[in-house]
This record gives sequence, structure tokens and C-alpha cells, in this order.
Amino acid sequence: MRMNIRPRPLNAADFAPFGDVLDISGDPDVMINQGMCGRYHDRATLDFADGRAGISLFSARPRSLPMELDLVERHPLGSQAFLPMSMGRFLVVVAPDEGGVPGQPIAFITAPGQGVNFHRGTWHGVLAPLSKPGLFAVVDRIGSGANLEEHWFETRPVIENDAGMPDDDPAKNNNQQGRTNYG
Repeated sequence: MRMNIRPRPLNAADFAPFGDVLDISGDPDVMINQGMCGRYHDRATLDFADGRAGISLFSARPRSLPMELDLVERHPLGSQAFLPMSMGRFLVVVAPDEGGVPGQPIAFITAPGQGVNFHRGTWHGVLAPLSKPGLFAVVDRIGSGANLEEHWFETRPVIENDAGMPDDDPAKNNNQQGRTNYG
């Protein structure tokens, strides 16, 4: 039987078992550069086995909903962060581990400007920008050893259409007040 998954807005509380939400919610931790820049300090925990942190750039084609979820992946040797370099939304899919295989997937849609950091070993979907191509900085472990496990679904869950989710336009999105659009 096919499973339908209804995406919900990304928030720190619901995402906490899987990783960190990267955004500028709340007041800055400190103002720097003569008060011209707010620093939101230490927003994610990077966790790596041997190796080092690396920053790569990913250019991803847009996806549309509804979407069949064919696979999830995980990285047993390190956390992985997706940092959007534009203000578009993207789909985030995670699943709990159930004896070495993913359990029921959960889908989130980011607000423009939000990123995520997946905990080490978290099952997650691939980069999936919505409505327009996405450019992302990805922070993950660089080093030897097998750091990628994939799980292909025999029966593909369907991520439902996101009708009613926030718009990509920050001026229309209440979660984006005060943000500067650089993308």
C-alpha cells in the first residue's frame, strides 16, 4: 500500500530528533562590525569521525510536489548541513532509524533562508529545491571510509502537494520578517 506524506513547515522542535534547524530566529547572540551585523552563534553541532569538515557547493534542479520518494540516504561517519545560498524553499525528508533501515519518512518544507544540519547517521532525502533551481553550501565530512548508505524504497511514498505552505516571497511570509533577501 502506498503511503502519502503531508509536508509541514520546518521548525526546531519537530526536527530536533534528526538535526538542527539553521535560521536567524530570535535576537542575534552578539552584534559585530560596529553594530552592522548580527551574529547568530553556534547554530549546529558538527560531528565527524576521523577526517575533516569540508564545504562543497551543490547546484540542484527543482522538484515539484506531489513527488515520489525513491530513496533516502545517511552518513554514518559525519553530520551534513545544507545551507541555501538563495531564498527559495526546499523539501527536507527525514526518517527514524529502525534496526538499520529507515522508518516512516517525515517531510518538512523550509521557509526561505532556513537550512538544516542532519545528525550523524540520520536517514534523509536528497537536496530538493522547490519551484526553482537551488544553490547550496554543504558542510560535511571529507575523509576515507564509507560515509554513504542508501535505502531505495520498494513502495515509494508520495510527498503530497504543499498547498497552504508559506510562499517563497519573504514579504508574504510571516516567518521572514526583517530578513534581507540576497538571492
